[in-house]
Amino acid sequence: MVKKSLIALGALLLMFPTMAFADDPTAGQLNVGLNALWVMLAGILVLLMQGGFILLEAGSTRMKNAGHVAGKTIFTLGLASIVYWAVGYGFTFGGDASESLNKFIGLGNFFFDPGHAAAEGDSYPSSVFFIFQLAFAAVSLSIAWGGFAERAKLSAYLIFTLFFVSVIYPVVAHWIWGGGWLAKDGAQDFAGSTVVHLTGAIGALAATILLKPRIGKFNKDGSANEILGHNQVFTALAVLILWVGWFGFNAGSTVAIGDGFFGFVAFNTQLGAAAGAVAALLISWLVNGKADITAMLNGALAGLVAITASCAFVDPWAAVVIGLVAGVLVFFSAKFFEKIKVDDPIFALSVHGAAGVWGTLANGLFATEELSGKVGIGKAGLFEGGGWGQLWVQAESVIVCGAFAFAASFIVLWVVKQVIGFRVTEEQEIIGLDLSEHGNYGYPEQMKKAGTSV
Repeated sequence: MVKKSLIALGALLLMFPTMAFADDPTAGQLNVGLNALWVMLAGILVLLMQGGFILLEAGSTRMKNAGHVAGKTIFTLGLASIVYWAVGYGFTFGGDASESLNKFIGLGNFFFDPGHAAAEGDSYPSSVFFIFQLAFAAVSLSIAWGGFAERAKLSAYLIFTLFFVSVIYPVVAHWIWGGGWLAKDGAQDFAGSTVVHLTGAIGALAATILLKPRIGKFNKDGSANEILGHNQVFTALAVLILWVGWFGFNAGSTVAIGDGFFGFVAFNTQLGAAAGAVAALLISWLVNGKADITAMLNGALAGLVAITASCAFVDPWAAVVIGLVAGVLVFFSAKFFEKIKVDDPIFALSVHGAAGVWGTLANGLFATEELSGKVGIGKAGLFEGGGWGQLWVQAESVIVCGAFAFAASFIVLWVVKQVIGFRVTEEQEIIGLDLSEHGNYGYPEQMKKAGTSV
């Protein structure tokens, strides 16, 4: 009986290809389906990076704010999804690229309706592309939250989400990815060192300037006190989750199965992250006399951020160099910001800002003519025989996008500060945002035992 059942099962398995493709889909339809599956999978990986951000921010801050970190991340992801659907996607990708206004902002596809399937001639359904792009916008927003950590009102998160996802991020994304003026100038940012990471970091910079440092961070003489995060295991796990999610981020930006080029992009991504982690650990060991775990974790993320712009444009040796420089840069950048009394609890300015700038410029140094042609845009970098042209375009994109993101973020948050207030009261900050903003602690038993000073 068992033997007959196995024979029947085998026959069904042999028949499955015929049954599955009984309608005899064309090769084009099959290609669309495979591309859709890949882009959807990549979008899911990028969305899951929000779990990494929850653990990273919670682990890097004190336990009295842990529940707040987790809750506001889910809340802002939900709000960002609605805002991006209503207007953000339209400002990024809407409109006719031939129109003069469209050089600066997209106009169209508001309240986006993707239809039920891929349109004729499309490589994948627009619905999966929307999910993929939404995930990128959400990552940039989560980076900005680093500048808000442990001292901002929940209402400020709500208002900033509305403006950041509807206008600030979409304008920068349109300039480079949506056919805007920087794209026409030849700016190369394959997966978002500038569009996603620098934009989010600049938002964090505006926030931390307006909020000022946390209570107890700096002494009257200007010296800094170390405010330790409550769970370094959380931060390590967060980095691993983000590292894995980055394969959706970078390799997914090929938005096609094609000839498997996404594998090369993933390969460069891994090398950049690995080099960043090693370099940061070694430089911290050399400078401090101890191998700093936090520095190593920041180095891995900095390597990922830096290689993001160039993962499809550079040879593997260059990916290693980019990661190594990012690992060293993030270590000294963190020390610099602390020295000038900028309180950056999650190291967003160094990991995503400094490394984002370096990664964007590195494209103008190491991009090869062969890979630039394969991706279909741009020219070779300075060290690959392309001259200074591409490096200038990359620098232009950093300066212009950074200036716009800072000005827009600062204005929005300044108005918030004047109208409803940006920072919680001193008493609320001391007892923690879990209790003051949400009425309960993320760790209720531990906090009751420890009091409110943790």
